[in-house]
Amino acid sequence: MGMNFTPQESSALYGLLAESTSDIILKTDREGFILHASPAMERLGILLPSMLIGPHILDLVHSSCVAEVKAEHDAAITGGGRPKWIEVSAVTADRRKRWFEMQVRSLTDGRGDIYGALSIMRNIDERRALEERLFAAELTDSLTGLTNRKAFITMLQHLVNERIGGCLALFDIDYFQAINMQYGQSVGDKVLVVFSDLLRTMTRQDDIISRIGGECLGILLPRITPDEAEAVCQRIIATLSELRRDVGAGSFAITASAGVSRINDSLDDTIKRAELALFLAKAKGRNRLEMESASHFE
Repeated sequence: MGMNFTPQESSALYGLLAESTSDIILKTDREGFILHASPAMERLGILLPSMLIGPHILDLVHSSCVAEVKAEHDAAITGGGRPKWIEVSAVTADRRKRWFEMQVRSLTDGRGDIYGALSIMRNIDERRALEERLFAAELTDSLTGLTNRKAFITMLQHLVNERIGGCLALFDIDYFQAINMQYGQSVGDKVLVVFSDLLRTMTRQDDIISRIGGECLGILLPRITPDEAEAVCQRIIATLSELRRDVGAGSFAITASAGVSRINDSLDDTIKRAELALFLAKAKGRNRLEMESASHFE
């Protein structure tokens, strides 16, 4: 059974909803100036009854969202297009940036003429925070906190596409499976964390460190020459070999092998050349760095 309301009943229902909801409900004129607002608007630091002239709807949102909100309000006033939810940000009374989803609908009189608009702003901070955490989890290695292979491939492809240049370094912890078998996986995990922390401290802020599989870690070094990359990676290998991991009453050294290639041509080719250099480093005794063939640097 449907529900039919008289204008007075509709007004009472609107008042009940506006006063009991955390949503911000706004009534604007054709130009976008706010005529009425629900009490929740006070969260934005705006007390409408105390103002001689109501603020404009665009005054509520961050400058980056003004164009989109204006377009939605204009569409409602002209009757063009169907209302849709948009995401906007606003700075609240406590100077925090908050996120809302917003929808604008036209208001019509008895003749069907549009005389204003009704808007609703619903806070979505919790949803945005969850989405950001899920996005970060999708691109982050949970053990080391480094970016994962998916993120690594995406960022390397960007460097290739934009012809930014630089070098790719692949590091592989020596005898990692033997460490796991002899001391246990928890110790192997600690070795990975120690190595990851070392890479963070010995690389530049713009460098991108990723765990790309098992005991293999990759570093993207944008805008760096092969000679500079070689110096950085040699220091990393030398410093790592000086560290010792305590295990019970004894300890063991952690070493790694590395291969470096220049970022150019294509993603697959760049990785292939770094992997070949890494293979040679292992074949020549491990705990060492190999640069890709000199012909590729010319």
